[in-house]
Amino acid sequence: MTPSSGGYDVIVLGVGGVGSAATYHLARRDADVLGLERFDVPHARGSSHGRTRLLQRLLDVDPATMALADRAHEGWHALERETGADLVTDTGSLAVAVGDDEPVASARRACERHGLEFDTLTADELSDRFPVYDFPQGAEALYQPDGAVVASERGVVAHVSAALSEGATVQARERVVDWSRTEGGVRVDTDRDSYLTDRLVVTAGPWAADAVDPLDGVVEPCRHATAWFAPGRGADRTVDPGGTADSDGAAEADSDGGPEADGGLTPFVATVDGENYYGVPGVSLPGMKFGRADFRPTEPDNLSGPTQADERPLRAFADRYVPGAAGSTLRLDTGLVTNSPDGQFVVDTLADGRVAVAAGLSGRGYKFAPALGEVLADLTLDGETDADVSAYALDRFD
Repeated sequence: MTPSSGGYDVIVLGVGGVGSAATYHLARRDADVLGLERFDVPHARGSSHGRTRLLQRLLDVDPATMALADRAHEGWHALERETGADLVTDTGSLAVAVGDDEPVASARRACERHGLEFDTLTADELSDRFPVYDFPQGAEALYQPDGAVVASERGVVAHVSAALSEGATVQARERVVDWSRTEGGVRVDTDRDSYLTDRLVVTAGPWAADAVDPLDGVVEPCRHATAWFAPGRGADRTVDPGGTADSDGAAEADSDGGPEADGGLTPFVATVDGENYYGVPGVSLPGMKFGRADFRPTEPDNLSGPTQADERPLRAFADRYVPGAAGSTLRLDTGLVTNSPDGQFVVDTLADGRVAVAAGLSGRGYKFAPALGEVLADLTLDGETDADVSAYALDRFD
């Protein structure tokens, strides 16, 4: 196949959460960019769907990662200003521990290390302040007011919209089948065409190892199930930045705001006897989405749909500990999380700097999307970035 004429400065392989952000940040720096997406924009096959993500700052992380999180928070709000989209709702967030106080102690250390406000709560104080919760005596909790919920599909759409406004081209339903170095750059072959580009960015999520050989055997796609329950006793609110969304995540303007800090469906992470759960209030759907740290390796093209077996442990957790969000089942879903061996991102350049990659985001990448998009643009156009991403180098697994 003869490559299409003209070529591009950069091609982005995969236009999900991070890929859409990279496409935007490259285009706003005047690069001629082509974003290639094998499915739709947005789609429900990768790691960027599910309507909501928790923007939380309770992790006991290193200063470089916290700086990246701060940059991402700023980036989400900047994207709202740029596009006029309602993406982020401030909710605060909770960390809860039952049977082991280390998760809350870790959250407290993170807050103290980074100068964040927080309140430490007993189980009784937690249920008094947030009646939707009913954790047992001896449980500990930490509330941090800077937590927020971002509408995930809307974030992809907003980044793509902003990229198009900056002159980028985004082509869906076009699968990259191979790429190779050329004397002057990179050749990218798809199931439709062949292109020449100076640089390539790989943000292919669960399919990243198919595109980048050194990732094979390092990152691992895993199936992850979630359940969405209607409000139960003590809660009837919904987070809805910007109104309703259709099945593809497209928003209609009709804002009714978010939950109040006291009594609303405040998002949480909880460790109960060593098992990790989370809950995020709805965008355009009443109630709360529940998930747990149950990641099962799978071939991304063979992702299976949700079953009642996926629902049962989430229902049991909600019935016992979050009765205010344990109403009827509204939605079951499965998605893909691509884990790295140490749970940290892979952000690096390959092929003598011609290829930049972000992969193995381990279920945490979406919230960092605006910052990772900036970093990838830096690495692609400048060969370096002022963000400290040294801990994410691929050669740490050698």
